[in-house]
Amino acid sequence: MENEKVKYLIDMINDMDLTNKLRLAICMSDSSYTNIKYDKPEMYAIFDTMLKEIDKEYRTTFINFAKYHFIMFAMAKIMEMTKEEQNQVALYLFNSISVI
Repeated sequence: MENEKVKYLIDMINDMDLTNKLRLAICMSDSSYTNIKYDKPEMYAIFDTMLKEIDKEYRTTFINFAKYHFIMFAMAKIMEMTKEEQNQVALYLFNSISVI
């Protein structure tokens, strides 16, 4: 990939465990600052259900994603990107979750 921002974020996603990938996907799907082409409410519902199955804390309490600094850093990087770059990252992230 010739775009360094996208490559950097994809490397970050590769280092994440499934729980953090789902948290990032939920943040991307819920954010009004991301311009992804996918059906955000539908993707949010899918990832929300998956995370509830894995993470008991997410299932039982209101989670403040700001306490996950790694996720917030990734979201900040995503917000700096163009629409095309955001869609590249979203596609990679969503596919990496569905493969697992």
